Amino acid sequence: MGTGAVRASDRVYTTLRREIVDGELAPGTVLAEVEQANRLGVSRTPLREALGRLAAEDLVAANGARGFVVAEVSADRIKELFDVRLALETKAAALAARHRDPEVFVRLREDFALAGDLVDSGDPHRHGYYRLADRLDETIDQATGNPYLVSLLDGVRTHIARIRRLSQDNPERLRAATAEHLLIIDAIVDGSEQLAAHATELHLHRSLQAILRSLDAPDAADPRNAADSRNAADSPTSADSPTSAHSPTSADSRNAADSPSDQVSRMIA
Repeated sequence: MGTGAVRASDRVYTTLRREIVDGELAPGTVLAEVEQANRLGVSRTPLREALGRLAAEDLVAANGARGFVVAEVSADRIKELFDVRLALETKAAALAARHRDPEVFVRLREDFALAGDLVDSGDPHRHGYYRLADRLDETIDQATGNPYLVSLLDGVRTHIARIRRLSQDNPERLRAATAEHLLIIDAIVDGSEQLAAHATELHLHRSLQAILRSLDAPDAADPRNAADSRNAADSPTSADSPTSAHSPTSADSRNAADSPSDQVSRMIA
């Protein structure tokens, strides 16, 4: 019985975690025990165990007598998460450039050259694109040679995947992100630690600005309008200048028109 309960708990945890990360369970959704237990075909005990694990990951939050709700996504929390992500991912990119096997990243670059086809594949969830993006993360992780850094990155990526699915499914943003990924890969292939770190910083800055714009879109906080928020969020603008997260200036507008390589070169200079 105990073993069965553990298996049921694991299954419920995996299902709910996937639904939350993929955006199927929107922020603010009430996870009523009776309803969820019936839906998932389990008793309340494994459901409670699964919810406890999700709460430890900050994916759900206690809501008094109503049980748990899917954790909200706020601008402040996203900024805090990106502060951590910036520190970890720029270091990971630099280490990957130092320790890389160039052939591995050359093959990855070839796949990213076709990423536009994945964006326009007709899959509304763009699973192929996100699997390719995950491959880049995994390849960089392996190249760092630092298991402690990889462990820390794993702790943030669940939340990153969730936010990305909620806010960055706009095709224009994904195509721009592909160009940024290619710049990171090129820097790693060349063994340039500084350029790899700065290219990663540029990519994270643009990603953060796209997400914050999606939160500012009308009704973006309403879970019923999550799809509209995704579609309205992500075309690159002059606010994506890597030197400022505030209102654009004429210099920002000129910078936004340049290639990612030119922008990174200015950051290094």
